[in-house]
Amino acid sequence: MTELVHPARALWWLFEPVHAVTYFSPEGRAAFEAAGLRGTWRGYFGGRSAPLGAVDAPPVIAAFFNFAPAMVERALPELWKLAAPETALAARVDGASAALARLLEHVGPERVELVADLLEQAVTRLDCAGRVLAAANAALPRPTDPYGRLWQAATVMREHRGDGHVAALVAAGLDGCEALVVRCALDVRREALQPFRGWTDDEWDAATARLAERGWLTERGTITESGRLRHQALEAATDLAAARVWENHPRAELDRLAAALKPISALCRGALPPINPIGLPATTA
Repeated sequence: MTELVHPARALWWLFEPVHAVTYFSPEGRAAFEAAGLRGTWRGYFGGRSAPLGAVDAPPVIAAFFNFAPAMVERALPELWKLAAPETALAARVDGASAALARLLEHVGPERVELVADLLEQAVTRLDCAGRVLAAANAALPRPTDPYGRLWQAATVMREHRGDGHVAALVAAGLDGCEALVVRCALDVRREALQPFRGWTDDEWDAATARLAERGWLTERGTITESGRLRHQALEAATDLAAARVWENHPRAELDRLAAALKPISALCRGALPPINPIGLPATTA
């Protein structure tokens, strides 16, 4: 039987890969390196936090949530000596635009323009109250080329959902490492998340023990029925928090957006490494 999926989650499955090209494409890495942000994590932390300005580590630790504080502190604020936020912002759009132009070469500019238009319309309907990363990205100037427009609109939408997800995790009583441990107990290999988020084995094991004490996991680290239900509840809360932008939106318009976005999303997802930490399910209908 096919599982029913909330429209907000189904659309996230589609626009998340479009955003992710900035972190995994050779064009994205080259743009960050040309801006002075050499190394994957300088580009990541510089590019993703640049909408907030030249911030120190604490607000990024809070906003990004599931990164080990020590990992963030190795990058910030030192990387701003290498590239100002304005430089990082320009680099991420340039790299993402170049990557999308290559990946979507055979999609056709009309479809790219259509999806960019539809996602930008959705962005104008967002309520960013309480969503710092979404608000900071939504306030940025709109790129002029269609690939940059597509990428930035997808980025605002995914940061909006991500901010809501962090709120749901906090409400569920999970910290950043615990959230990753729960996800790995469900359907993701530990090596796909732990190394990319900087938690040590001791920190990971301590988080596992805390979750077992609170009934999320068994003593062997497998998910309990209570843990599974709690996880379903926080995912439902994430969907609810992301749903307002689509409320009262005609189903035909949602179908139009999904149909136009699917081939774009599939090409972007196909360019991602098999093991990555972005949190999408292994397969999506």
